[in-house]
Amino acid sequence: MRPTVKGGLHLASALAFAITMGAVVPHAVAGESVKDWQHDVVKRIAQKQVYPRAALSREIEGSAKVKITIDRTGHITSYDVVKPTGHKELDEDIPKLVKRIDPLPQPPSSLADADLKMTLPLNWVIQ
Repeated sequence: MRPTVKGGLHLASALAFAITMGAVVPHAVAGESVKDWQHDVVKRIAQKQVYPRAALSREIEGSAKVKITIDRTGHITSYDVVKPTGHKELDEDIPKLVKRIDPLPQPPSSLADADLKMTLPLNWVIQ
């Protein structure tokens, strides 16, 4: 029986992403815009995240945190692996994932420039 792969951001990770961003938006309408954008970012990452074959064949799982900075167009201008998984097979995929997700959806104008830095929780889980 082959393991089922569930790579990408889980619902808990998406929630952590929203909290990590720390965006405070004064209007309910603007808040919806930010929530929609956060959802689009999570969706894009989940679509682009893959399970490295070497990690899958060894049944390696892990979690990482990556701090990224984006510009107003959604392009990733810098990133830093804040917490690696500790597994070479997964950690080597992080820079590749950053390239695959760039550019992210354009952030709403209601976000301040300081909110264009965020920490992404990444999970590789075999179920």
